[in-house]
Amino acid sequence: EVSIEEEDIASIIYTSGTTGFSKGVVLTHKNLVWDARQCHTIQPVDETYRFLSILPMAHTYENTLGLLLPLMFGAQVYYLDRVPTPKLLVPAMQKIRPTVVLSVPLIIEKIYKSQVLPKFTSSKLMSKLYQFAPARKLFNRLAGKKLMETFGGELKFFGIGGSKLDGTVEQFLREAKFPYAIGYGLTETAPMAAGSNPSQTFLQGVGPVMEGVQIKINDPDKSGQGEIWIKGPNVMKGYYKRPELTAETFTEDGWFKTGDLGSFDKKNRLAIRGRIKTMILGASGENIYPEEIEDHLNNLPYVCESIVVEKEGKLTALIYPDFEAINADNKNSDEAIAAIMEENRKQINETLPAYSQIAKVTIYNEEFEKTPKKSIKRFLYQ
Repeated sequence: EVSIEEEDIASIIYTSGTTGFSKGVVLTHKNLVWDARQCHTIQPVDETYRFLSILPMAHTYENTLGLLLPLMFGAQVYYLDRVPTPKLLVPAMQKIRPTVVLSVPLIIEKIYKSQVLPKFTSSKLMSKLYQFAPARKLFNRLAGKKLMETFGGELKFFGIGGSKLDGTVEQFLREAKFPYAIGYGLTETAPMAAGSNPSQTFLQGVGPVMEGVQIKINDPDKSGQGEIWIKGPNVMKGYYKRPELTAETFTEDGWFKTGDLGSFDKKNRLAIRGRIKTMILGASGENIYPEEIEDHLNNLPYVCESIVVEKEGKLTALIYPDFEAINADNKNSDEAIAAIMEENRKQINETLPAYSQIAKVTIYNEEFEKTPKKSIKRFLYQ
């Protein structure tokens, strides 16, 4: 016989380490089971639901929401026998017709940039029409119907978590009436702490705090923004064999300090601004959030992904170009790519305040190194 108590350790999961070294997060049986059960208050599931798993099982997001939750409520989970490439995913979705898919922003952002956007910018006329709001909304709605068919036609919940979703892509999903949902949490919170179902989403926000969880904004500024602190049965025991770090991360009265910046709106919905560790302090004391600049950069021509860093007191954009599109348009010389990226730099600077202007662009010929949940390991490029 095996005796298991709620507070016994169930797993030690190492964080992805996007800003530094990985830490072993000690989660109890109660942390995981309680969080999975509470996710049901955001999106109820039953035995008619079909989950298609495309994320690493070692990540808390997929483990809690994609395994424990459906097991608790009798849903089916389908697994692929190979890495889920687009070529493999499409026929799988046609066969399985999933009602739930859990994803990270990178996946839906790539679908938008490689499959949706090119159709609306294939000619000068189409490109101009797409900039006209009523036409854009109509095109996006039509694209949304096609996207739903690609996913098997029965999708009810396309969950997005792990990092911030690009604003332009989210606008497309909303106008396409695609059933996306946003969640916020960390490995340390097993992971969900706040989130919405497809009927509750709002542009560039997360949603309500999950039932049974407490979230507060510590020391907010004039705009109501500050560090997100969390308390609840889903919060970890601590970091494995790191008592000093655990003590630094918790307040004396038990609040977990996330290191994320956020705020609540008038409807008490949470929105995330970025990580404290990635924030750059401008020359005159202004707070610069690189993730917001990267959102805009990633939507400029021939940009696949980017990181904004500080070099010698100025902002530099590290860019991995979209070489597939560049080769298709026969613009693959070093000079042509450099000219395109310089034009992108000038274009984005027209929309940015003086203190957050991009001074230089550095081109990378290989994709940035990523964590299992597809977040760029930023610390490698600082």
